[in-house]
Amino acid sequence: MFRLLLLFLVLLLAALQYRLWLGDPNIRQVWQLEQAIIDQRRENQLLTERNQRLEAEVADLKEGLKAIEERARSEMGLIQEGETFFRLIEPDTRRRSQ
Repeated sequence: MFRLLLLFLVLLLAALQYRLWLGDPNIRQVWQLEQAIIDQRRENQLLTERNQRLEAEVADLKEGLKAIEERARSEMGLIQEGETFFRLIEPDTRRRSQ
């Protein structure tokens, strides 16, 4: 009787191990899904931070003229009326050394 019970328990353990490692879903798939969840949360955090920066920039553009003026200066090279534009050119040191 003891041997029959032991054989039954060994077969039950083997069946459970089979399901754990080779069944559907198996332990490898669970690990892959957990890693995918971690990666997705990391990406979501980065996107949330980017969205917050964009929201702040939009709010600044809607409310303040200083941000618009700064963008026009830096991106388009515009100057205000009455200002003088100075362009500084770096000297070419290669010509002098030759």
